[in-house]
Amino acid sequence: MNRVKNIIITGTSRGIGLELVHLFADAGHNVLALSRNAQPVNNLHFDNICSLSFDLEVETDYQKVIDFIKVEWNQVDILINNAGSLINKPFAETSTKDFLHVYKTNVFGVAELTRIVLPFMNKESHVVNISSMGGVQGSMKFAGLSAYSSSKGAVITLTELLAEEYKETGPSFNVLALGAVQTEMLKEAFPDYEARTSALEMAQYIFKFSLNGNKYYNGKLLQVSNSTP
Repeated sequence: MNRVKNIIITGTSRGIGLELVHLFADAGHNVLALSRNAQPVNNLHFDNICSLSFDLEVETDYQKVIDFIKVEWNQVDILINNAGSLINKPFAETSTKDFLHVYKTNVFGVAELTRIVLPFMNKESHVVNISSMGGVQGSMKFAGLSAYSSSKGAVITLTELLAEEYKETGPSFNVLALGAVQTEMLKEAFPDYEARTSALEMAQYIFKFSLNGNKYYNGKLLQVSNSTP
């Protein structure tokens, strides 16, 4: 049997993040679930899950994560940067404030959480960043997603840079560009669109990749999509 691993997941109040918490906990791993709304995870009542109310845009919240790791774990095996913020509006109406809001969660938050968790990771550890097909160069683009998709493009490049910088010492860094998944966030942005992939189905893929993908990949972008979008 594989040893129990310590997993940090962001954006766990709903959708793919909440499904991932279930999957890792059911498999016997320890999970630190981070989201602004901690209640959905608190309702699960697993002994191996800890949920913290955590906002990627609030600087003081990061210390809570450091304190938890030092006291409870001392090592992190997998970090899944899953939390995302999406604004769908015409570019002419998308202000600097809108861009900052999206980038604080999707880029700056990913960078800062990764930075503070890195000292607790080793060569076998794995950082998995969740991007979007909209952030992939040359992919089909959609009007209204200038802030969101450009931020997801930044995450892809950031992942490649970190893999290069830490290639000798670890951890491994990979990024998954997801196609359309039937989540609450998709419904809010595109009310009439029905995705072929459920949140659970995508979470099952991310679950397996997080545990084993670093044996085969480092610094790689994998496009996880069966449709356009």
